[in-house]
Amino acid sequence: MKTRLILFISLTLAAFTGSLRAEIVLPAIFGDNMVLQQKTNAAIWGKASPGNNVEIITSWDNNRYNTPAAADGSWRITVNTPSAGGPYEITISDGQMLKLSNVLIGEVWICSGQSNMVMPMKGFRNEPINGSNEAITTSKNENIRLFTVSRDKSLEPLDDLTGQWLECVPENVSEFSATAYFFGKMVQQALGVPVALINSSWGGTRIEPWISETGIKKFDWVTLPDKNQSGDFSQQLPTVLFNAMIRPVTGFSARGVLWYQGESNRNEPGRYAQLMQGLIENWRAEWGIDEMPFYYVQIAPFDYGLTGLNSAFLREAQLKASTILPNTGMASLMDAGEKDCIHPAEKKAAGERLAFLALAKTYGNKGFEYSGPVLKEMNVEGNMVKLTFDHAENGLTTYGKKLENFKIAGENKRFYQASAFITREGITLFAPQVANPVAVRYAFDDFVTGELYNVEGLPASSFRTDDWD
Repeated sequence: MKTRLILFISLTLAAFTGSLRAEIVLPAIFGDNMVLQQKTNAAIWGKASPGNNVEIITSWDNNRYNTPAAADGSWRITVNTPSAGGPYEITISDGQMLKLSNVLIGEVWICSGQSNMVMPMKGFRNEPINGSNEAITTSKNENIRLFTVSRDKSLEPLDDLTGQWLECVPENVSEFSATAYFFGKMVQQALGVPVALINSSWGGTRIEPWISETGIKKFDWVTLPDKNQSGDFSQQLPTVLFNAMIRPVTGFSARGVLWYQGESNRNEPGRYAQLMQGLIENWRAEWGIDEMPFYYVQIAPFDYGLTGLNSAFLREAQLKASTILPNTGMASLMDAGEKDCIHPAEKKAAGERLAFLALAKTYGNKGFEYSGPVLKEMNVEGNMVKLTFDHAENGLTTYGKKLENFKIAGENKRFYQASAFITREGITLFAPQVANPVAVRYAFDDFVTGELYNVEGLPASSFRTDDWD
């Protein structure tokens, strides 16, 4: 009896003593296999025993960084990161030691949006990704790391999320965002440095849930959720996805953001243009990077049926957004939509077109085009309309197809099919029914397969020269 009592007391004292020596606790975004942004002051934070000194040692330079843990145990230290390289180790201690292994220094990109960003390399059920099996099979790459944030929602901002850093091997790649992976693969190959992809996405969601409370208050038509409500609540409520899936990583140093969303807001193009600008400004403020690169995919054409607004208006809002703020850019998928599937199989095109934008505009690489043709000017000569384009220095092409998606209208606002031809200067078009043209539209429908490209193979977005309802 005495022996059992002594054993009980010993175990109790051991547990109590252990609780006084709390180990370092890190948020999920810090772990083995992670990548830190190169050549910056990268923040690392977590919990420790209150008042204890926290020390970080970085193996790339053997520097030591120290700070006391606050009364609640929280601490935050910034470390100087070198040029890309690795693998390295990071040792963190408050008396109890924690070591992070296989850490790389490179380029970090946040990837977010709805189902087309979620869509994994293996595809959805009965919805394939073109070329995915070969791409997955050959995907092993020690210089790409993957992190998928588990779906979560919260009425209040959270400090942590669920997920883990994974190496780039076929079994992990097959489950990872296809758009993000194809982006990362091209950027890693072009730059020759480690690349990290943090995917925080949720299918079917609107843009409002991804904006913080501070950011969403700028829009007087948006109602903030009741934070005191009990029970389950919708992931469509404003701020709830930012709180749970973005807020916990806003301190994590990153190069830029990739965004693929818009289908769920297609019936409010005017407001979406404002909300998208608001989201970009909001995330830049949260990360503390004024002109943080932000590149996004224009929603692809799809047959939404007879209900709702023509989705070309949403594509137009996305096209305009790329001209409002610096360090933004849009990848068009006008040639890749599918009439009966809202998840196009051409995710390789989506990812690589985002990579063209990043490589040219963020990393300053040259010798290639990063955008499809963008209307520069319209001139009317009699019943003929002549269009010129930016991002078409070497000319335009249809790859042998007929230009069938141009329409012309006169002052009566009636649009007629136009005959269109590629010329040395751009495109010339006319319609016999329109003697005095005043407006042109290209591919301005829900579902359409665009046929206009620059010679580099990047498609033009749908566009219009009028502002009629």
